[in-house]
Amino acid sequence: MSDSTSVDICRLYQWRPLPIKIVAANMASLLRRAAQQGCRILTSNVAIRQRTVQPACLISTSKKNKDAATLNETIQTKPEVQATEDDPNWISYGYSLTDRDEDHFTHKMMMFLYITVGMCGLGFFFAYFPDYRNRDWTRREAYLELARRRSAGLPLIDKDLIPAEKMEAMLPSDEELGDTEIII
Repeated sequence: MSDSTSVDICRLYQWRPLPIKIVAANMASLLRRAAQQGCRILTSNVAIRQRTVQPACLISTSKKNKDAATLNETIQTKPEVQATEDDPNWISYGYSLTDRDEDHFTHKMMMFLYITVGMCGLGFFFAYFPDYRNRDWTRREAYLELARRRSAGLPLIDKDLIPAEKMEAMLPSDEELGDTEIII
């Protein structure tokens, strides 16, 4: 849709754009309402509310009794359940859809390469890259000119860099200056 078409539609429906202040106020109130609703949802869920409460550690401060009973029997523990390849809750990172270990290793390696080598390495590379657009050519030319003048025995800065005749032709005469104050 072209701009002229949108202008015609605005005229047809007697629509005027809202001032920026009104749009910003409406957007702010909309975002505020969404944040409040999200907070209400989070606090209404009992499971989330119970997880956010810090567990209390009950420590007894009474005098310790040295008489403690010991058991000679070994306590049997349940064997740890290890994640298997056919875990129904396993979600692949997208590198390998069949091998869980290969998928995890490849994901970690790729993140290391992207972030460490990619961002930090390329940032270092571009920071110390040579001056490929000749941005510092003026400094190099100045050093070369100074070296040339030293080897030729000339003063480093010539007082007649611009010939005096050209300078006098460009400056205004005393009559043109009149009563103008000259500040040097």
